Amino acid sequence: MNVLEQQDWTFPVPIAYGPGRLREIAGICRNAGMNNPLIVTDKGSSELWFISQIVQFLYEGGLDSDIYAGISPNPRDDEIGAGRHLFVKGKHDGVIAVGGGSGMDGGKAIAVVANNDIDLWDFEFEKEPPDMTDRASFPTLICIPTTAGTGAETDGAAMITEVSRRMKFCIWHPELKPALALLDPELTLGLAPNLTAWTGFDAMVHAIEAYCVPQFHPICDGIAIEGLRLVSNWLPTAVMEPGNIEARGAMLAGSCLAGISFLKGLGLVHAISHMIGAEYDTHHGLTNAVVLPAVLRFNADVIEGRVGPIADAMGLEDTSFEVFYAAICEMLDRLEIPNSLVDIGVPADCAATIASRAIQDCNAVTNPRQATVQEIESVIESALSQGR
Repeated sequence: MNVLEQQDWTFPVPIAYGPGRLREIAGICRNAGMNNPLIVTDKGSSELWFISQIVQFLYEGGLDSDIYAGISPNPRDDEIGAGRHLFVKGKHDGVIAVGGGSGMDGGKAIAVVANNDIDLWDFEFEKEPPDMTDRASFPTLICIPTTAGTGAETDGAAMITEVSRRMKFCIWHPELKPALALLDPELTLGLAPNLTAWTGFDAMVHAIEAYCVPQFHPICDGIAIEGLRLVSNWLPTAVMEPGNIEARGAMLAGSCLAGISFLKGLGLVHAISHMIGAEYDTHHGLTNAVVLPAVLRFNADVIEGRVGPIADAMGLEDTSFEVFYAAICEMLDRLEIPNSLVDIGVPADCAATIASRAIQDCNAVTNPRQATVQEIESVIESALSQGR
């Protein structure tokens, strides 16, 4: 790590946090210049109480709105096209992206293409961002997480599956950022214990992977450690006591911090999970949790010197890699996370195919130990068969 290397650091958007903040949504929209937002969410959330509540609050505040709930657990480019069509047809002037990572990523991707005729994949992260100088600006975007895990609410990036290639890529433009992230713990109270565990471990993976990226970024490092402290301390309570609003609030704040921390980058857990999700439509947080032990074993020699603060944030007296790894596995067991990728429906013979795609993911580049496609294949085989 070179502490003198030149860096460009950014910090996230305004955040409204606290129980009951959803009631402010109409005023927030008006202050942001929205009068007719499109509410974007995933298929699984469309009938949940908070969607109708948002519509009601907007109506009471004198705002029109419509709902697009066509987003899959792993958002697809064709779904983004359908959402854009509804945005244009309804003459909407903003996007409220609501849900877990899927709903928010879908909303963000729709906002990327809503006011222009540029192909979605021209906004792929690895490409030069399109010049928007002579084009209409992006619509106002507000993000509202309903799970504590993805941390997707404070940036404009979205992970989208390209259906024709069956691969997942990051869609992004530096000029698109949420006008505000609204974090209301009351929205997470109804989350089932298994989804609480899966999304919570997603946040833990964000913090751990971001902190271990070998780049000098003290802002993200500090945020990652505090996010990990909150999530690791409160996740078991949130799972065992779903109605504990204090646990839900701490989880939502910790998830947000962990999400901010990966402005620094992530690692092989996400590179592998993205491609497994694109191919087999697995839950992203669950896939991350299952893959984590295999990647930790692969990275062990190069992250050993970074584990101390991570272990300390988790409340471990012994800050060695071995004790940290054992604590991760113990928490996975306690939260009843399946042991291997095969246990969550991933075919046992997929390692070579997934590895050939994972090495193309931008997060493979920022993994602390550089990996060949053959080494990634070995990691996947370990996650498929050995697990933890």
